Amino acid sequence: MNKDSKKEFLKEIFLITSSFVMGGIIMLALIQFTPLVNNILGNKHNYIVTKNESEVYEKGSLSASVKKIYDAVVVVQGYKNESLENSGTGFIYKVDNKYGYLLTNEHVIGDSNKVNIVLTSEEEVPAEVLGKDEYLDLAVLRIEKQKVSLVANIGSSEKVNLGDTIFTVGSPLGYDYRGSVTSGVLSGKDRMVSINVSSGTNNDWIMRVLQIDASINPGNSGGPLLNVNGEVIGICSLKLVDDDIEGMGFAIPIEYAMSHVDSLEKGKKIKWPVLGINMVNVSDTSSLVKHDIKISSKYKEGVVITDVKEGSSAAASNLQKGDIIIKVDDTKVKDIAYLRYELYQHQAGDQLEITYIRDNKERTTKITLKD
Repeated sequence: MNKDSKKEFLKEIFLITSSFVMGGIIMLALIQFTPLVNNILGNKHNYIVTKNESEVYEKGSLSASVKKIYDAVVVVQGYKNESLENSGTGFIYKVDNKYGYLLTNEHVIGDSNKVNIVLTSEEEVPAEVLGKDEYLDLAVLRIEKQKVSLVANIGSSEKVNLGDTIFTVGSPLGYDYRGSVTSGVLSGKDRMVSINVSSGTNNDWIMRVLQIDASINPGNSGGPLLNVNGEVIGICSLKLVDDDIEGMGFAIPIEYAMSHVDSLEKGKKIKWPVLGINMVNVSDTSSLVKHDIKISSKYKEGVVITDVKEGSSAAASNLQKGDIIIKVDDTKVKDIAYLRYELYQHQAGDQLEITYIRDNKERTTKITLKD
């Protein structure tokens, strides 16, 4: 190769190399700074672009997901004798030819004799209560279909992992703060939380719930808990409130709620199985004295039978006054709330094995549940 040919060859190599380098720099700049290219490539690096390319959201923003649920969320107001008694949140989960159907918490409705819904359009419309249950803490309402502008997408709490981003939309503190959005992460699954359903002083029910750190306040009850895609994975239901506790909110898993929706829509009363006993907690010493029952101080957990109802499931078994129930099948019973929770996982006709203490000896008996 002569001298001139060598120079031409090197020149071509330089031009080719320079073209590749410049092309790479230009492409990198397009990907980094041009939303449209970024969107075409499917890279959500810093932007989300709508179809008309008129809206751009910052990286990590939940704005697009909030839009998927926002107009499906409502304020639920319960009235008694024309006086506003309760206020909470609800969301529209389906529509048919005539109605839109909403889910909220039972304690939001309570014993209200009138329920109104406030839409995001600010319109207030009457709602019909189809069904509710205090142990589920769920209520189903309906409004006229023409009032519905958006229906929530139902997701799965089982597919969400600890640490995943979640958010809520609700009405903390009532109407004035309607449509508030809070976000956080899923902090825990399958948390067992004791609550008081009856008017008594002791907790009498256990709820298996999702734990979140998103801010939940009075008025958020009944509102949707959502995953990062704007799908409902739970229903906000309660909050631990204590001077030493902060950022612990809870939600009913959406699968549990939806498994009872059909019955509630039809106005069917949920039939819970019963043993047919009156009972107190082992720790309730004053009630034990009142019923003239003496038990050893070594028993710290369990449920003491104070009376067996005639003709009941318990009466057909070997249970009697003074027995301490400590297990249902293989599950330990800490107190009345835990016993009731285990019973309510079954239906009338199911047979259980009850482990109990009598005369300081552990015994077992089979029992068939009734409604």
